[in-house]
Amino acid sequence: MGGLRLLAVAFTCCWWPPGSQGKTLRGSFSSAAARDAQGQSIGHFEFHGDHALLCVRINDIAVAIGKEAKLYLFQAQEWLKLQESGHGYSCSEKLSKAQLTIAMNQTEHNLTVSQIPYPQMWHVFYADKYTCKEDNENSQVEDIPFEMMLLNPDAEGNPFDHFSAGESGLHEFFFLLVLVYFVIACIYAQSLWQAIKKGGPMHVVLKVLTTALLLQAGSAFANYIHFSSYSKDGIGVPFMGSLAEFFDIASQIQMLYLLLSLCMGWTIVRMKKSQSRPLQWDSTPASTGIAVFIVITQSILLLWEQFEDTSPHSHHSHHNLAGILLIVLRICLALSLGCGLYQIITVERSTLKREFYITFAKGCILWFLCHPGLACISIIFNDYQRDKVITVGVILCQSVSMVILYRLFLSHSLYWEVSSLSSVTLPLTISSGHKSRPHF
Repeated sequence: MGGLRLLAVAFTCCWWPPGSQGKTLRGSFSSAAARDAQGQSIGHFEFHGDHALLCVRINDIAVAIGKEAKLYLFQAQEWLKLQESGHGYSCSEKLSKAQLTIAMNQTEHNLTVSQIPYPQMWHVFYADKYTCKEDNENSQVEDIPFEMMLLNPDAEGNPFDHFSAGESGLHEFFFLLVLVYFVIACIYAQSLWQAIKKGGPMHVVLKVLTTALLLQAGSAFANYIHFSSYSKDGIGVPFMGSLAEFFDIASQIQMLYLLLSLCMGWTIVRMKKSQSRPLQWDSTPASTGIAVFIVITQSILLLWEQFEDTSPHSHHSHHNLAGILLIVLRICLALSLGCGLYQIITVERSTLKREFYITFAKGCILWFLCHPGLACISIIFNDYQRDKVITVGVILCQSVSMVILYRLFLSHSLYWEVSSLSSVTLPLTISSGHKSRPHF
């Protein structure tokens, strides 16, 4: 099972998709691409405030003027209406309905997007005089290199903020998160290390849980570095953004392995053994097979989601089929593990053991249900707030879940009662007379 986790993590690292572009865009205006799609899609951005800015720079003015190059800005809702409309608008009719238009006849253009009552998504398209023609007259026309910056007003009202409305506040959030991790590490790192070195029944669990926590801390730190750079140039460090997502996925796999190892040892073995020792972990082919299948399934879905997701900074949001399947998987896992723990709780006579199981169930269910729950709650928020609500909420909920599990496994009064060395009822240990050893 340990080899399985390493394989999944290595697979994720080797096949990781490239980092997404920021809001300083570089590329070329292409007449061929514009004609094929009735307008070349350049990007999209959630503007807000009264002094948002679109700044675009080009070098080849002569080619731009000769092609009558223009940029067209559509509000997302209006563009969606055009796409879904049954009127059958022609290419030129669609472009004429743009809310804002920029004629590319200068080296640098600054367009102020003002009087926005609430944050809105805007789509930017390029088109020229060849876009709506059906012949191949533009096949040899030269492309126009460009650099574009999409900016929102900062706290002082100046257009210097590279973050869209849906990303605002994330930089500060990850700074505070890293600061909290640092303070907690200064306070508890030494005592936690001593607890791990001592061994005992909680040794293996603490090692796996600590590894997952370190991966989450690494993800937060990588995100902070990426957002710090992004706030200055609108590009950031795409590698660090991808590394943050990789650490997050590795943490998800590690926690799934931990919770499955614990809960499956309690539920599956309970059905096959006597009630005198219902919690003893037994690595049967059935339990191992189910654990392997679930871990691989989640790894594949996480990778699939990342390859299909084109939205930057939204790796906790679910906008595609893979994301929906991940939500369904987490709900099924929460229900399955919750039912298994409920069966144990209902027949348990020891108050201390019941308290242990109930606390563990809270941490376990919170970890699995925070994604689906926040995805449902986010519906009541505006479009530009949903991804941010899910991202921040998931990180906080999973942090709370880890705190619950740490308090539980470091509590000798509870944990040693449930899994003492003499009775060997810890699901991650296996008995051999009066000895025990990790079963990883």
